[in-house]
Amino acid sequence: MKITNVRAIYPTYRQPLAGWRPHLWQIVVKIETDRGVTGWGYGGGGEAALPIVNGHWAGLLAWRAINGVADIQRIWDDLYQASLPYGRKGIAIMALSGVDLALWDLLGKAEGVPVYALLGGKQKERIRAYATGTDTDWYADLGYTAHKFPHRWQGPADYESAVAMAEHARNRFGPEALLMVDCYMSWDGAVAREMARRLAPYQLYWFEDLLTPDDLAGQAALRGQLNGALVAGGEHEFTHYGYAEILRSGALDLWQPDITWCGGITAGLRIVEMAQPQQIPVVPHRGGEVWGLHLIAATSCADLAEILPGSRNAPTEQIWRDEPKAVNGYIAPSDAPGFGVALDAAYLS
Repeated sequence: MKITNVRAIYPTYRQPLAGWRPHLWQIVVKIETDRGVTGWGYGGGGEAALPIVNGHWAGLLAWRAINGVADIQRIWDDLYQASLPYGRKGIAIMALSGVDLALWDLLGKAEGVPVYALLGGKQKERIRAYATGTDTDWYADLGYTAHKFPHRWQGPADYESAVAMAEHARNRFGPEALLMVDCYMSWDGAVAREMARRLAPYQLYWFEDLLTPDDLAGQAALRGQLNGALVAGGEHEFTHYGYAEILRSGALDLWQPDITWCGGITAGLRIVEMAQPQQIPVVPHRGGEVWGLHLIAATSCADLAEILPGSRNAPTEQIWRDEPKAVNGYIAPSDAPGFGVALDAAYLS
């Protein structure tokens, strides 16, 4: 099977995006082959990623053979090396994620198996889902037993707001639920230690993205200092090479690669293989999307998948058809070939 066409598009999203990156959200990658098999992938980088895929890589991918997992891994290495002058991290690797995922999708379809089968088969029949967002009551009503709430530090008054959010979540979800906080890289060491002290009664599982991702030493210094909560992060790190630096620095208790940003399944698998001997839990960022679900199900990733439901009155926009849904706090990958989804035709323009 050989690649005949590669195209990346930036969908017209209906829901407004964050003001700090209005044109840098997810791209869709479509790869076609001479056997009529089409693969779909999802990557980051937005409009800035399109020239990389459509301009530079499309020609490099033309007529490349895809007959097994090793072919995908070789293509990953080739595109990584081809983009070294402008890549290694950031938008180029986000774009590579979309290409890589499309290749895994088309290989699964060509062989008639889901992606998790290409990874060795399911180790988990279903995965515990956790809801990220602010509509705590709705998430509890939906049956989630794990919840992450956002908290951006702006000043001392935010200590009390964090306590209020944690108290409400613990009361609503009960004593057995997992509760986590996404700090949006807005805290510092002093805030983190004081916040951990104040939130100790609510037994937080982890604090996520406490500091800028480049401050590995600062994050390492917080490990073991947060009243039992783990230091989590890594969604803004790229490839297994980036995670090797996290490992060497001892920066994080728990790793959170985003499969649509870090380099796709190929990089995600290498990251998981790096973490396993060290017994570092891996919980992919946005792992409840199909791209992460297959990796979680088939590997030693922790039994947790992040879902971003939005809110009761404004559910998260869905651009993929047949995407699995969480039911009573659990989710499972599709058993259909590939990732089991296709882009809604309304977004193809």
